Amino acid sequence: MIRALRFDGVSRKTAEVPFESLPPTYADLPAGDSVWIDLAAATPAEEETVLKHFLGVHPLTLEDITKPRREPEQGAHLPKVEEFEHYLFVVINPLPLDMRPGAVASDDAKVSRRNRLRLRPQLSAALTKQIMVTHHYDDLPCVKSVWHHALRHHDCARHGPDYVFHLILDAIVDEYAPVVDAVADRLDHLERRMFRRPAPTVLQQLLRIKRDITMLRKTLILEREVLARLIRGEFALIDETDAAYYRNVYDHLVRYAELTESSREMVSDLMQTHLSAVSNRLNEIMKVLTMISTIILPMTLIAGIYGMNFKSMPELEWQYGYPMSLGLMAATLVGGVAYFRRKGWI
Repeated sequence: MIRALRFDGVSRKTAEVPFESLPPTYADLPAGDSVWIDLAAATPAEEETVLKHFLGVHPLTLEDITKPRREPEQGAHLPKVEEFEHYLFVVINPLPLDMRPGAVASDDAKVSRRNRLRLRPQLSAALTKQIMVTHHYDDLPCVKSVWHHALRHHDCARHGPDYVFHLILDAIVDEYAPVVDAVADRLDHLERRMFRRPAPTVLQQLLRIKRDITMLRKTLILEREVLARLIRGEFALIDETDAAYYRNVYDHLVRYAELTESSREMVSDLMQTHLSAVSNRLNEIMKVLTMISTIILPMTLIAGIYGMNFKSMPELEWQYGYPMSLGLMAATLVGGVAYFRRKGWI
């Protein structure tokens, strides 16, 4: 599906228009106008119409944009930024579909790496001074929210495609806030549960959280590098005035990346703590079983001696032999318990 949002430099109004109403190519757009074209789950024919004929992107750019459709088993393209002759090309990975607030958590351990890669969406954007083309195969809340924002606030598009693109980046980064907080809360809950009663299910949950954190961390680090290049003034298509807005997004992204790094370290620490807690619990169990065996061993020895059938054993015919053997067993029991208590073992 092709959607077009056009800012008219004469009327100073922003309106959604049919793509067919636009000039044949981006170069024919009147000065002062700007257009945002959004390709949502577009067909190959629509991609060719907009990307090849209207904007004239490089074949390598088209290859990167269509990667999720052409190579679904490899997943989305990782974040990157490239400058071409007349446009700036950026790839960003919004929040994975199964980690968004309100989505069903994908905690099933059977979910393969290939399936999880399919869940990571890709947002591609090509920017010129007057045109921004966004492309995505998934329904992205960040694009939807900025689209409605631009329709309500006409001055938004007046600042140019680079300003509108910063709003999309800001919406993408803001999606990470509840996820990072939720991960921290889950880790705190698991930490309390671990000290109460360590169990194999705790370790399984830690492994699933570590997998999610690793994916988040990889994406955030690459997106941080993309934003770092955008705010350095490396690209002429990013206006110096708008670079300040990109710096604000970069600061938020750095904070979430640091929180994710802290969560990753906490997961590693909790896994080590879990192994230590399980080992200590096993040692306690082995200690109790060893003490029981040590106490019962002399009693078994006494029972074994008097269970022999030699006729010359004097206690066999003694009327107090049975009470004496029981008394010896009781004495070893009391003596063993007293010894362990004096040593502080129980």
